[in-house]
Amino acid sequence: MGQDSSTIEVAIIGAGPIGVELGVAFERLGVACVVFDGGQLGETIRRWPPNTHFFSSPERIAVAGIPIPNLDQTKISGEAYLAYLRSVVEQFDLNLRLYEKVERIDRRDEMFELETNALAGRKSYRCRHVVLATGGMAAPRFLGVPGENLPHVRHIAPDPHTYFRTRLLIVGGRNSAVEAALRCWRVGAKVTVCYRRPEFDREIVKPHLFAEVGMLIRQGQIGFLPERTPVEITPRDVVLAPTSNGEPIDRPLLREPADFVLVCSGFVADMSLFEMAGVELRGQRRIPAWNPETMETNVPGLYVAGTAAGGTQQRFEFFIETCHVHVDKIVAAITGRTAGPTGLGDSRRYTIPRENAES
Repeated sequence: MGQDSSTIEVAIIGAGPIGVELGVAFERLGVACVVFDGGQLGETIRRWPPNTHFFSSPERIAVAGIPIPNLDQTKISGEAYLAYLRSVVEQFDLNLRLYEKVERIDRRDEMFELETNALAGRKSYRCRHVVLATGGMAAPRFLGVPGENLPHVRHIAPDPHTYFRTRLLIVGGRNSAVEAALRCWRVGAKVTVCYRRPEFDREIVKPHLFAEVGMLIRQGQIGFLPERTPVEITPRDVVLAPTSNGEPIDRPLLREPADFVLVCSGFVADMSLFEMAGVELRGQRRIPAWNPETMETNVPGLYVAGTAAGGTQQRFEFFIETCHVHVDKIVAAITGRTAGPTGLGDSRRYTIPRENAES
């Protein structure tokens, strides 16, 4: 097994926006830092469907005080944001270890030992501090119904062109489901949405999406099956059970024909490294215990940053624009110094409700 002979001062696990922003902050202060990721820079964003745009405005998702170039003054696409992240990494020449997955983390003698699986083989490292910025969308949340693994079923939306002139059933009723329905309808798919609730929640679905999908449903251009949830998927159709309060009830089933099925049931976080390191995980969402002043977990020297602070979130409280402040707190806790600019220089506008930290 390869061994890195030097000691890393700070190991950041996760090369998403907040992991990169942390790396820049430590680089500015001259602190030896390595950013690990089992995939590519911004891996979660890389998996988005082509030309998907952020809901947040560019200034809210900028990192390290560096503005995002924006030619048309609108919200930017995932592709444009990845280009921006690449430019930030190049500007500061961050020490990224991409496609190097951290598979083991141990705390020994006030140090941490990491074992990784890289393209060139397995390696091990010693470090004084670890920041877990592993995100909250490691894998889809599966329905757990027969047929969910059939080849015509997807949990991450592909290019909408995939569904041109086909019958597409979309399962879900939040932003991802509604946006997928609109995009796929626009490319000529026959779209039907089934949702376990009686209607979309205007407090959750973005206003412009809510208004547009509502209009198209009323016009009969997008089908809507409220209070229905899949109980089986076959190659030809989807068996839907009626629901009450979101749960199946004992009433006659409906079979809805479908050539393709897109399940937009959300994502789950991978909290395995937290668990391995001895971090206390709370409740069904497996929220890590952390100090709201420092972001340090119950394991001394191990911190959490970004959306991982919320475990598997039901309603997103932690996303890029609310997590810049994590960088400030972690850098201050480790170095005793300020992080320099985070966000677009005024991250403190986007604060974290204290009650969310320990819930």
